[in-house]
Amino acid sequence: MAVYRSRNALAGPLTPGRIRELPLPRTQLGRRGYRPEDVDALLHRLACEVGERARRLDLAQEENRRLKQALRTWQTSIRKE
Repeated sequence: MAVYRSRNALAGPLTPGRIRELPLPRTQLGRRGYRPEDVDALLHRLACEVGERARRLDLAQEENRRLKQALRTWQTSIRKE
């Protein structure tokens, strides 16, 4: 199965800043399309949600590192006894 790749697609990971600054094409006058304020509101919401998930992931990874270090320390102390 082929993966669709647009030349306008974002490369790399999405970040809140990249989502907020994503340029969306405007519709021409007299043509149907999305209202810019609705699109901007959605992008803002997405940026906030991605930011919160990134923050939670960072906290979980830090906790994981802390627990691994505590386990290593504990295992070392058990071996010495």
